[in-house]
Amino acid sequence: MATDYDAPRKQEDDSSEDSIEELKGRRNEASTAAVDEDEAEAADGYELPGADLSNEELSVRVLPRQADEFTCASCFLVKHRSQIDHAEGNLIFCKECAAA
Repeated sequence: MATDYDAPRKQEDDSSEDSIEELKGRRNEASTAAVDEDEAEAADGYELPGADLSNEELSVRVLPRQADEFTCASCFLVKHRSQIDHAEGNLIFCKECAAA
């Protein structure tokens, strides 16, 4: 068996430590002090995938593509012209898609 020589050594008077049963009992007592929370109230804050969002309004102002931006033909994200890697005909590809 390996010995950890850096660990403090136990003295004979350390017998006042709690037994494992007492420690388990304390843990159970501590866990019963949970916060009471209304489950229905907590569930209102979560949005489920596939939820009907047809009545929701957009809270972000959407701007049209600017003159110094392009839409990548691979990822379809609008990016700044400095991100252009190459063009194939009318299709423009960004640096991130070209690296992948």
